Amino acid sequence: MTPPFSDILVRRLARARRVAVLTGAGISAESGIATFRDPGGIWEKFSPEELANVRAFLRNPELVQGWYAHRRRLVEQAVPNPGHEALAALERMVPDFTLITQNVDGLHQRAGSRGVVELHGNLTRSYCIDCRRLATAEDLDALAEGVPARCPDCGGLIRPDVVWFGEYLPVAAFEAAEAAARRAEVFLSIGTSAVVYPAAGLPLLAREHGAYVAEVNLTPSAIAGYVDEVVEGAAGAVLPRLVQAVRAASRETTPASGVQNGRKEA
Repeated sequence: MTPPFSDILVRRLARARRVAVLTGAGISAESGIATFRDPGGIWEKFSPEELANVRAFLRNPELVQGWYAHRRRLVEQAVPNPGHEALAALERMVPDFTLITQNVDGLHQRAGSRGVVELHGNLTRSYCIDCRRLATAEDLDALAEGVPARCPDCGGLIRPDVVWFGEYLPVAAFEAAEAAARRAEVFLSIGTSAVVYPAAGLPLLAREHGAYVAEVNLTPSAIAGYVDEVVEGAAGAVLPRLVQAVRAASRETTPASGVQNGRKEA
């Protein structure tokens, strides 16, 4: 079966020493995680904009905390898919590998990825809005009793460690993402529609600095016309084949000088 990606992409990845990847909601959707909420149930009448902002939280913290508790349960039930696992495998093959994600579910880390930059935070973490203390699972138990969860140290309200509408991305995270994009030899944009900035500008930044940029999506994104290669397909189907092809190409291009995989053979 003809692969959906080019030989150029395979060769570029096989010899690259600096690779950056941007992932969006599409790869999480393949693990059954909706972008914001599943249809149906008690949350159907709310839009994300009504709940994912500071004003809504301060007005009705119990409601917002309850919605995020619901989302955490969905994430805990999900498992990394072959796309997540393929990216973790690719990281082990590349000396300088940065995985930049817009997702807040932690599935990349659960799949084994280590160099993860979380642009939008992580749903599995929460903290006090007053003293910034990280919350424990016990701190969140108050929700089950019908009252807002508060910090046991200072009494402040506890919020999820995610970026809400109207908030800026974490400065350190975005600076790390920009630096990775600038130095990348290959940049992969996976499962993102590329309409939310500034994250959507990272593939273009990488291309400006000489990277070969490819996107993997079910349908072409908003920046498809500006990248080097568009691979149409699900990440869980495309990425394992891509990593397998890169691994094979790496073996073929290993110099026959007695050095293999960075170690001199006897």
